[in-house]
Amino acid sequence: MIVSRLLVVEDDPDIAMALRLLLTRAGHQVAHAKDGRAGLRDAYTERPELVILDIGLPGMDGWQVLERLRDVSDVPVLLLTAHGQESDKVRGLRGGADDYLTKPFTNAELVARVEALLRRSAGPASWADEVYDDGVLRIDPAARRTFVAGDEVRLTPTEFRLLNVLVRHAGAVLSPNQLLAQAWDDPTGIGPERVKFAVLRLRRKLGWTDPDASPIESVRGFGYRYRRPVLDRAE
Repeated sequence: MIVSRLLVVEDDPDIAMALRLLLTRAGHQVAHAKDGRAGLRDAYTERPELVILDIGLPGMDGWQVLERLRDVSDVPVLLLTAHGQESDKVRGLRGGADDYLTKPFTNAELVARVEALLRRSAGPASWADEVYDDGVLRIDPAARRTFVAGDEVRLTPTEFRLLNVLVRHAGAVLSPNQLLAQAWDDPTGIGPERVKFAVLRLRRKLGWTDPDASPIESVRGFGYRYRRPVLDRAE
């Protein structure tokens, strides 16, 4: 069994202890942070392969921790919450969470969800090696750098893969399941809602928030495609 490094960010000492024992017995190496700031610090320094994040943390809550994490990393995040409202689930997915579990939960369900997330994130990413440049967008896969109109834009690894897949198939409509298989290494198509929220975050970072003008186009009922910009070549 391959040992995975997990980080549990949970302020309740009893729940934290139970999670640590359960996941250690399942064969994982588990670190614990008792609040949001400590969790962020440990995530940066320890580089875990999965973060189990409680929403109801004191001080910096789980939503803020998730937002900070997604600025710099696409480490899988499993949210834990005492609330089961659909609005919380949507907020978590929109913020970049990979899965969502409502307290109370069974030990078997937690372990199954953790192992599923680890499997989906373990596959090597495939990249096109050639630099892409259409006059507006430039992508350098070898250097993992992205430029819009000459200005560099910082993307997480998942955002970079998503954009790279779209531009390499410019003009073609890709379904959410196709994007999951290529950008997330998720051939089972689990969690297509993640694609929608990832596209929204990607557009925002690239400065393409107007859906009518964005080169990343939503095709209702089918998926997404990248439209190469038409440049004005008049002298």
